[in-house]
Amino acid sequence: MIPILEISGLRVDRGPTRILRGIDWRVRPGEHWAILGANGSGKTSLLRALAGYLTPTAGTLSVLGEEYGRSDWPELRRRIGIVSNSLTGSIPPDETALETVISGRFAQLELWARVRPADRLAARRLLGTVGLGRLAERPWMHLSQGERQRVLIARALAARPELLILDEPCAGLDPVAREKFLAFVAGLARRRAGGPALVLVTHHVEEIIPAFSRVLLLRRGRVLAAGPRRQVLTSAHLSAVFGARLTLSRTGGHTRLLRR
Repeated sequence: MIPILEISGLRVDRGPTRILRGIDWRVRPGEHWAILGANGSGKTSLLRALAGYLTPTAGTLSVLGEEYGRSDWPELRRRIGIVSNSLTGSIPPDETALETVISGRFAQLELWARVRPADRLAARRLLGTVGLGRLAERPWMHLSQGERQRVLIARALAARPELLILDEPCAGLDPVAREKFLAFVAGLARRRAGGPALVLVTHHVEEIIPAFSRVLLLRRGRVLAAGPRRQVLTSAHLSAVFGARLTLSRTGGHTRLLRR
């Protein structure tokens, strides 16, 4: 079975600075991963390399069996959905939730393509899937942060990606909105037929819900540990990731870090 994502010896240098150092990582179909690391650990650079926006210095990177540098990467990028707060500033304030979702079908920002009735119907169905069917005609400027994140997920799903990357999706959410959003993500992970592999990028261990059964830990541009959640999320590993003496606490299905 072809891996969704396969990285071997990935290195990224920018001038004299080495950003990523020999990253090895594989995501198989049906797996959902969380990437955890402190600020400056290389998470953003790894995502930019995955999306084809950052050229590797060395190593190989392939998505869905297609290797970077040997394939039509812009076309392949359509098969990778990315939900990131960096997109929010590029969406016109008066664009409706429905139009934003449709724009994902054409990999556009500021929808200008000719839209068919079938495109509108598919977008309405996706908004219903993320629990926002009633807000189809609401402008972007009048959506809450949590609603915007769901719209962006629907937008990413419009292109039927096989890999969906959630880049710190809980940033800016209050505790209640975060709980609701993570519950929604858990439901998305449970989808069996046609659901994408999920990768959650975060620096908050409490956001790594059980749906993410595998974890990649980054520290200073290197992989500190990668594999099953229970083996990787340990007090020792997390102390090394964040450079402090920490204890991992698991209570009632919730995980959090405590300072020793």
